[in-house]
Amino acid sequence: MTGSDASPSFRLAYVPGVTPTKWVRIWHERLPDVPLSLVPTPAADAEELLRERAADAGFLRLPVDRDVFSAIPLYTETTVVVVPKEHVVTAVEEVGAEDLADEVILHPLDDVLGWTPAGRPARERPATTGDAVELVAAGIGVLVVPKSLARLHHRRDLTYRPVPDAPQSRVALAWPQEATTELVEDFIGIVRGRTPNSTRGRNPPAAQPKPKPKPKPGPRGEQGGARRQTSGHAKGRRRGPAGRGRPGRGRPRGRS
Repeated sequence: MTGSDASPSFRLAYVPGVTPTKWVRIWHERLPDVPLSLVPTPAADAEELLRERAADAGFLRLPVDRDVFSAIPLYTETTVVVVPKEHVVTAVEEVGAEDLADEVILHPLDDVLGWTPAGRPARERPATTGDAVELVAAGIGVLVVPKSLARLHHRRDLTYRPVPDAPQSRVALAWPQEATTELVEDFIGIVRGRTPNSTRGRNPPAAQPKPKPKPKPGPRGEQGGARRQTSGHAKGRRRGPAGRGRPGRGRPRGRS
């Protein structure tokens, strides 16, 4: 591991569709003295951003160059088709890729799936996914994207349906192998769900001394019990009828 605790801040890149809020909140709770800055980046530029050390780590879409980057896959997204609300496919819960064969398919230049269904390609490729969504709203065609991007560009006049047999996008945390700093290790621990007490943390809590064992009960209790028993027996002798008390004591003699 390289790097130093003296790193003044942590820069986290993320591509469209990824919401790092949960992990950022935990970072602020555990390392309030280390500022974390978010670096939004287009999916196509994410690897280059990390290569140039413009960010310490990033949430991006697989695949990545494993000769350069370490990566922890986090989740796989559902692929959906974005259509106008009155489109015929809204009558079903899921859409097969073959059901889109007669549709005009919008394939933006920032596509992250690397796949388009067998349909009629649009005359031009939109520059961005956001531009493609505007064309869907205009009735030009339909768009196939990861679900998070459909949500990111949500419009009231549009909806989406899952396409189970389409390729899916996987999101991962990635960072340059040669720049696995202690702050990167801290963030990895947060993403993996490690507790603050984990030994992999940057500042594990100091070990607490073990409590001294309590002394075992001595014979005092038994002696006390014996004293109580003896005392009770003595009281029995004092309270017993005449002739059962102490030896040599009977009724007092009368005077002659």
